[in-house]
Amino acid sequence: MAECAQCHNAYDNLMFVEKNGERFGFDCFECAIEKMAPRCAQCGTRVIGHGLETADSVYCCGHCARKAGVDARA
Repeated sequence: MAECAQCHNAYDNLMFVEKNGERFGFDCFECAIEKMAPRCAQCGTRVIGHGLETADSVYCCGHCARKAGVDARA
């Protein structure tokens, strides 16, 4: 039986996500999000949508990007 890459639950029907050549198995979307989604550089929330990305940071929204000093017109 395989094991979830986040919570280590033994589960026989994992879903798999690949990123940058690495493959991870998860037993639920919640675990996949917790392990894979970046955190907003301003408020720390998980970015599970498009968000805003600069050369070195990810933000959950235009408000957080502007608050961090990024010229974000979204």
